[in-house]
Amino acid sequence: MKGMYTQNPYIPRVRRGAAFMGRTKGVRVAARHYGVSPGTITKWIQKSKTIGHHPIPTMSSRPDRSPRALPKNIIEAIIHERSGRKRCAEVIHHALMRKEVKVSLSSVKRTLDRCGLLKKRSPWKRPHDATLRPEVTHIGALLQADTVHIMAPDGSRIYVYTIIDLYSRWAYAEVVGHIGVNQSVLFVKQAQQKAPFKFEMVQTDHGAEFSTWFTHALWTMSIKHRHSRVRQKNDNAHIERFNRTIQEECLDQVMSTIDSFKKAIPPYLRYYNTERLHMGINYKTPNEMFPRY
Repeated sequence: MKGMYTQNPYIPRVRRGAAFMGRTKGVRVAARHYGVSPGTITKWIQKSKTIGHHPIPTMSSRPDRSPRALPKNIIEAIIHERSGRKRCAEVIHHALMRKEVKVSLSSVKRTLDRCGLLKKRSPWKRPHDATLRPEVTHIGALLQADTVHIMAPDGSRIYVYTIIDLYSRWAYAEVVGHIGVNQSVLFVKQAQQKAPFKFEMVQTDHGAEFSTWFTHALWTMSIKHRHSRVRQKNDNAHIERFNRTIQEECLDQVMSTIDSFKKAIPPYLRYYNTERLHMGINYKTPNEMFPRY
């Protein structure tokens, strides 16, 4: 036994046996037998008098308070700065320095972390795969999907799912009362049933309704999912333009209610896909872009 602090689960019982031998056969005999100093045996004997015949547990050598710990008034100052407008650790550090409170930035971060005042990244939000953008050479090669958020007069929110094919400009939309991963998957399934072609890849932004579970669900449908690149504003340009178009030409013309949107969207989609001329496809309609057999 070279050290007193160990993780060996049998050591508490060994200490009890050493204390018993020290009381019955002498401290020095027990010390030679167990390979520890006589002072250690004496301490174990004193502890055994307190706990009786129970094993002597391993006590941590960690001090109750670190000699380099921050003073209580500095910790209270850090918490006070954070509890106001919930600014980041860097801003709190500079604010304290202006008040002549000397503390390092790392100490501010550790204090906020220890007190549970940091907003950490969710362990369930995993990084997205960097899927390459395919060449849009045929119908269904790449579609873009998004959600439009509209504030109703009563203060509630109305959501419109939209999707557009980049090659033909064929588009589809649905209005819903709430959004989520399951609702997003149902929308893509409904759009695939309405579309006269097969979806190969769908591109979305990084919204919570298009998270990792949405990607897995599309894989089961043999559809690839791609997230748009961060800070690349033109990655979703086609769907953003369609969102503006459907709002200006359809949704803004009716009352902002779910029932009104549900009645207005289907006839507008028929017009959009069969009659409306698109400059991006040489003044054709989306239906005219479909192959003729």
